[in-house]
Amino acid sequence: MTSNQTPKQAVGRSPVGFSIHDHNVCVKTALAAAETRCARDGLRLTPVRRKVLELLLQEHRALGAYALLDLLKDAGFGSQPPVAYRALDFLIEHGFVHKIERLNAFVACSHPEEAHAPAFMICRLCDAVVEAQSTPSKGTLGEAARAAGFHIEKTVVEAEGVCPECVDKANP
Repeated sequence: MTSNQTPKQAVGRSPVGFSIHDHNVCVKTALAAAETRCARDGLRLTPVRRKVLELLLQEHRALGAYALLDLLKDAGFGSQPPVAYRALDFLIEHGFVHKIERLNAFVACSHPEEAHAPAFMICRLCDAVVEAQSTPSKGTLGEAARAAGFHIEKTVVEAEGVCPECVDKANP
């Protein structure tokens, strides 16, 4: 990237984690890792499951099930909602995808090989989503749970704000 280019103008690069990376390498690497893990663990990464994961990886933002269904239809896959939902269920179950509750949408996992409690930063202007690590059991929520005798099994942490690309739009 040259000094007079904005991040979105850098050739072959796009934002992830609110930073610049080689997007094509990112998608290829993540798909190869998913294929390797599925082969290793005896999981079936069917063509439609692979395509859903690929679509989410390409976007680097959350997509709703019906947006995914439209993209699947354009790619020659079925156009019935169960097609997308079954693929999403598999990908979520095996940690390749997360559901963003606030948006009722889905995003590819940034760390599918790691057991983790993700936290999501969601841009309220462009809906870009970035996954970060969280440790709710060690923070205030964990303290409150322990005090109540509650065992946390799963958390969904979603923070809404403005990403670096949209900050000028938020404060004209």
